[in-house]
Amino acid sequence: MEATKSGARATKGARLSVVVIGRNEGARLAACLESIHAGRNMPGLAELIYVDSHSTDGSPDCAASYGATVIELGAGKLSAARARNAGWQAATAPFILFLDGDTILDPDFVSRALPQFADSSVAVVWGHRRELRPDASVYNRVLDLDWIAPAGDSDFCGGDSLMRREVLERMNGFNPDLIAGEEPDLCRRIRGTGSRILHVDIPMTGHDLAIHHVSQYWRRAVRTGHAYAEIATRYRDSADRLWTRESNKNLFQGSLYILFAVGLCVAANLLHSWIPVLIGALGGAVLSIRTAIASRSKGAAWSTLFLFGVHSHIQHVPILLGQLGYFWRRWRGQSRVLIEYKAKSS
Repeated sequence: MEATKSGARATKGARLSVVVIGRNEGARLAACLESIHAGRNMPGLAELIYVDSHSTDGSPDCAASYGATVIELGAGKLSAARARNAGWQAATAPFILFLDGDTILDPDFVSRALPQFADSSVAVVWGHRRELRPDASVYNRVLDLDWIAPAGDSDFCGGDSLMRREVLERMNGFNPDLIAGEEPDLCRRIRGTGSRILHVDIPMTGHDLAIHHVSQYWRRAVRTGHAYAEIATRYRDSADRLWTRESNKNLFQGSLYILFAVGLCVAANLLHSWIPVLIGALGGAVLSIRTAIASRSKGAAWSTLFLFGVHSHIQHVPILLGQLGYFWRRWRGQSRVLIEYKAKSS
């Protein structure tokens, strides 16, 4: 059972409820809540709801100080899906804006996005998410490019999005059993009803990945692999086999890269020479340059595009391990707990 602390009263006849989820976001959460209060032309804000997943840094009290209704998740499996469900189910308005606690809302997003729902086929609207501090680390700078996606109809959205409440009710919300990939899963079900997921060409949120160490980067990619495997397995026998192609591609590419690296090391040892390793490094550089050239529409500097190319290939290894971990636990009848990669914010 969830514990709820009352915040500001809902405004009668309001059109929008904002649901923020978080766990140990600290100063990032405060900045998120401030950005919501600073939003311009927020038409009929009903209430601000914060759902906390067992934080130990005082996040619930922080949210309450900004007038939010605070819901603290009780015992059970923690997941973003479970937190979002608790939030929208407590909300009262016909439109729900979901935000992660490590994001900053663009002040004009809501006023520019809500009119898109004049088209009754539109179920979800989302805009551009970009990193707030791309220069804080090489990881932030490179992963910022992962957020860039073309505008128009899309297969799925991310964690920040604006949704019709009645669609959430029809779909029974997010799947609380998923520890990652809950948004694509929900969007797949929504698209199955003929409704649309619309990506608009406007700023939506600034995000703080706060990745400063390779271990954080690795865990984040492992979580992606877990999501690939679980979602692909769930829909492998359906007409819309979500993430099956991505999962299969990673299983092949990740395995190939590991075997290739092991083969180079064995060859170097047998030949007592670094030449095989140098040849492998050259091949990796060529692949990365090729990816950088293909990604030049992202508009970044060539040095960043090259690093993005390196990331695009290296990530296949931890993603593969995430997939294998899922299959191993599934075979043993075990479930995976939340995979976290961030440190607490001070």
